[in-house]
Amino acid sequence: MSEPLPRGVTPDVARGGLPDDLTAGVDFAALDRWPLPPEPDRQAHDAADLLLLDTLAGWIASGHVPGPVAVLEDRHGALTLPLLTAGHDVRVHQDDASAERSLDANLAAWRAAGRLGGETGELERSATPEEAARGARTVLLPLPRSLDELDRLSRIVAGAADPGVVLLAGGRDKHMSPRMNAVLGAAFEDVVAGRGRRKARVLTARGPRPGVTARPPEEADRDVPGVGRLRLVAHAGTFGGAAADPGSRLLLASLADDPRPPGRVVDLGCGNGLLSVGAARLWPHVTVVATDQSAVAVASTLATARANRVADRVRAVRDDALATWPDGTEECVLLNPPFHDGNAVDPSVAHRLVAAAARVLEPGGRLWCVWNSHLRYRPVLEDLVGPTRQTARDRTFTVTVSERR
Repeated sequence: MSEPLPRGVTPDVARGGLPDDLTAGVDFAALDRWPLPPEPDRQAHDAADLLLLDTLAGWIASGHVPGPVAVLEDRHGALTLPLLTAGHDVRVHQDDASAERSLDANLAAWRAAGRLGGETGELERSATPEEAARGARTVLLPLPRSLDELDRLSRIVAGAADPGVVLLAGGRDKHMSPRMNAVLGAAFEDVVAGRGRRKARVLTARGPRPGVTARPPEEADRDVPGVGRLRLVAHAGTFGGAAADPGSRLLLASLADDPRPPGRVVDLGCGNGLLSVGAARLWPHVTVVATDQSAVAVASTLATARANRVADRVRAVRDDALATWPDGTEECVLLNPPFHDGNAVDPSVAHRLVAAAARVLEPGGRLWCVWNSHLRYRPVLEDLVGPTRQTARDRTFTVTVSERR
């Protein structure tokens, strides 16, 4: 199949503008950020979402045959739902469980309100990005904050999609850098930045390079005080990679001095598995249930547990803020919470996880938490969990233990 536009040319330039066939009349304000906490200044869509859809409309108007269409990492449905409304079948993969829940909720709400129209496309959920991208002629991707994650996903698309695929990756100007072009260029022969609009921009990648292979996980040996040497394994996209986060190191040092080791531990937001495997090493009798909203993080934790020969005592599950956990059933939760949502600093993300830990703890159960000292989480811990005492502090981090009232 011939290419609708020459290499190095995008529809906004070739056509002198972009059509709005996929965005006109769409009530983006009706999208909700649930299950994330409501924030007055934040919406469930942004200018990059609209520009991605208008850019795709430009490609279609230029002769590109879009299907199969894959959408990767749509946070709330701002890309998927307009495509379904326009009658396009869409394959979706979302690494984050919270994004999956948000899309499901918005889809149900739009369907109930009649916003999807009569000729709605079919939604197909894909367990992996490889499955979503297989044979796709169009892939839409909000640009991730991590260059390693962009490298992982661009390699997957280049290896799995149709040779004529158009990969559209969009983001806000303030979160983009020329290095993103270089990362995409390692997997695709043609990478072009479109014109900016409302402080957003779309990178278009075409021509998958032959022989592109999957990005291997990162592995590193780290010395952890009180625990010893651990091998950490991190698939691309795992927050912090294979580093031994200094906050988690300080928390493990406090756990090593705890005279009341539990029988079971929940590691909430397990990342690369440092806290899970560290706890399993500290307490040979303990069972650890690691959980993270990210499928990539869950895979990293399981790999770290295998690398340190504690896989028989560490179980890892994908879940959104302990949503599937029953109330009042756990004796100990470990938490090193994030303070961002995507590219935005958002302390409410940590507050949500603290509230989740409080809900699942039994009376007298304990939440061990480490946090950046300047964020002053102690009043939140006192309010949501119960009496809180400091067990360690350095120049950056504070470790506390809170007892469920």
